[in-house]
Amino acid sequence: MPSSLSQNRYNQRGVSSDKSEVHKVVDHMDRGLFPGAFCKVTEDLLTNHPEYCNVIHSDGAGTKSVLAYLWYRETGDPSVFHGIAQDSIVMNLDDLACVGVWDRVVLSSTVNRNARNFPGEALAALIEGTEAFLQTLSDQGINVKSGGGETADVGDLTGTVAVDSCAVAVSPRDRIIDNARIGPGLSIVGLASFGQASYETFENSGVGSNGLTSARHELLCSHYRENYPETFDPQTDPQYLYCGPHRMADPLPESPLSVGEALLSPTRTYLPVVKKIMEEWKGEVLGLVHCSGGGQTKCMRFGAGVHHLKDNLFAPPPLFREIQRVSGTTDEEMHQVYNMGHRLEAYCKPQVAEDLIGLAGQFGIDARIIGRTESSERKDGANHLTIRLPNKTLSYG
Repeated sequence: MPSSLSQNRYNQRGVSSDKSEVHKVVDHMDRGLFPGAFCKVTEDLLTNHPEYCNVIHSDGAGTKSVLAYLWYRETGDPSVFHGIAQDSIVMNLDDLACVGVWDRVVLSSTVNRNARNFPGEALAALIEGTEAFLQTLSDQGINVKSGGGETADVGDLTGTVAVDSCAVAVSPRDRIIDNARIGPGLSIVGLASFGQASYETFENSGVGSNGLTSARHELLCSHYRENYPETFDPQTDPQYLYCGPHRMADPLPESPLSVGEALLSPTRTYLPVVKKIMEEWKGEVLGLVHCSGGGQTKCMRFGAGVHHLKDNLFAPPPLFREIQRVSGTTDEEMHQVYNMGHRLEAYCKPQVAEDLIGLAGQFGIDARIIGRTESSERKDGANHLTIRLPNKTLSYG
């Protein structure tokens, strides 16, 4: 693989892992009642209660929807969109969980589709998937209700389908988890993104819903470029389009899943675990971080004067190893784009770290102390991150 291909492959596809242009604008806007929280929290305008607050969040399945579209077109099986419905919902709910909201949430979904390529049976599968996942949450004691949504036929905007959701809740202010409390002297407990949780019915590759633009093109072969031009931006250099060796049905090395199944693994929700953790150890858990956009570097946005040190990460699951093997992507970029094996971090007092690990195990989720926080070593006191791998050290910030 030529070295030039391993230089920021993610940006070459018109996407950004750090969203620097977005943050350049929004970071100067009003940051709400808890400026250091994972999500913006505002005064309560819904019930006008002085001791309550409102939290609203929007996100979606991203380009993972394109993978489901490819699977549907090649197999004729619309049920693949059940997982996409879950992806869109979880990317909202697990962000809300990081500010202490995991119950009494109202959800609305928006589907933008090209009706020629995404017909009624596929749309029906999305709706069925939403209802089935909300029932799974209800079975775990988590109350999330559908408030309806919108389906827009926008063939000029998308050649396939985009699935997004918006979640809103009212919460007591004293229940909010404020990541501004993250400081030196804490243990970082990581909850695995792979395996099979007790409330899941499938083996999860751990991919989540971030980095799928690159993952899709790195792993899948030119067959998809030649047959499905509606699934990529024609402005992208062809060397970055479906440049991998695999078809979706190919077995993923060192995994029971096929490449397509691994890429389409529905995003795991951590709500049942977070709910239990915060019921038992709210005073000892000072912050929660959902390692979504930005992967393992997401943590740098939270706390003040913190050196985040991660020196005991999970071994990367097979899907991430295969992406790196076939693409030659650097370790630095892999950890900035993908979760690499854990997608939720609890920043806790060291004496309760093993308790959190044991609780996660009760749900069938591997967990471990993946690192700790120390005082910033920068002259300006800015947050920064060190990741120590077996063979090298990565530095960010």
